[in-house]
Amino acid sequence: MKELLNIIYQCTICKAHLPLGPRPVVTAHIKSKIVLIGQVPGTKVHQSGIPWDDQSGKKLREWLNVTDDQFYNAVNFAIIPMGFCYPGKAKTGDLPPRPECAPQWHDALLENMPNVELIILIGAYAQKYYLKDHAKPTLTETVGEYRSYLPKFFPIPHPSPTNRFWRSKNP
Repeated sequence: MKELLNIIYQCTICKAHLPLGPRPVVTAHIKSKIVLIGQVPGTKVHQSGIPWDDQSGKKLREWLNVTDDQFYNAVNFAIIPMGFCYPGKAKTGDLPPRPECAPQWHDALLENMPNVELIILIGAYAQKYYLKDHAKPTLTETVGEYRSYLPKFFPIPHPSPTNRFWRSKNP
């Protein structure tokens, strides 16, 4: 796993498309039990290199009811975004994950974690990629039908502050 992560940290596959350059942000351990698959690192995470080191991460840790130490222990949680590097800014929020990352790296990472008990799919990009035809037409419907994806997957909305309105309508 260490060798694979070192290779990923050196990845430059989509360098030409990254406004801040490549800085893959991913954590995993051969003993990881839960995998968090989110969207992309934002600018703050790109700068710090620490996954979920922002308001979204604070809300996610609150939802999971875990401490920072528990959350950042890769034996507990592997953190694998759909896009490992900051993709740039869109009109509202960040650009979608680059299409190269997940097909290039996810299978190899998951194959090296035989103890995974649950994969939490955070947001529509992860849900569409992993649930494929089983994903519902909307994130609201997919999250609402979470029981049908258990015990392997647990779909949740993205904890971004920009999703406050959605969360208030869908407690």
